[in-house]
Amino acid sequence: MASAFKNIRTVMITGASRGLGLQMVETLVSGNFFPGIIIATARNPAGAKELQSLAGKYPSIHIITLDVVNQESIERAAQEVDQLVAEDGLNCLINNAGINVVANFETVTAEKMLENFHTNSVAPLMITKAFLPILKRAAAKGTGMGIHRAAVINITSLLGSVELNWGDRANNFKWYPYRTSKSALNMVTRCMAVDLEADGILCMALHPGWVRTDMGGQEVNSSLKRPH
Repeated sequence: MASAFKNIRTVMITGASRGLGLQMVETLVSGNFFPGIIIATARNPAGAKELQSLAGKYPSIHIITLDVVNQESIERAAQEVDQLVAEDGLNCLINNAGINVVANFETVTAEKMLENFHTNSVAPLMITKAFLPILKRAAAKGTGMGIHRAAVINITSLLGSVELNWGDRANNFKWYPYRTSKSALNMVTRCMAVDLEADGILCMALHPGWVRTDMGGQEVNSSLKRPH
């Protein structure tokens, strides 16, 4: 998939201070297929030491502040990105930032549900809305559907699948907030795909598979899929 980024001008990755987001940035810049501008967002850029180190080595990386659950922060980030990409627009927005609020039936609360829902389901929608004019600008320069033109990629998880919630996957991951938030994200993505198709903007949900991150954990049973 990374090679598909070879011919695009701009990409933005949320939640890039660590884990999967940081790895995406590193993979893009260390290969021979990185776009002209990589925008990496972090809630606290000053504390993102590894990301800052990467940016020091590769001038194509631009770090901006973004708190995905703060609407003012989203709007400020959109303004900053707008100025950065200028007439090129934004080819690819990767909504990667996410959290896992672990709670089973006995421990789940409304507050835990809403916290996970806000970050994993609502935030990608609000970010896409704020960045839509910039995505449209890129889409206007191409034809077809894909990241070469304009695309929104929402990082989801198989644990959000209603159909697959059975057997070991159901018994071992009783995470009400996380699983329902990813299920909601899948529907948000499908709705956006319908609404943005006319603008030439591809919208898709991508399950990255298990990755060894703070959220994914250090070990995995090969018969299961952990969240990203």
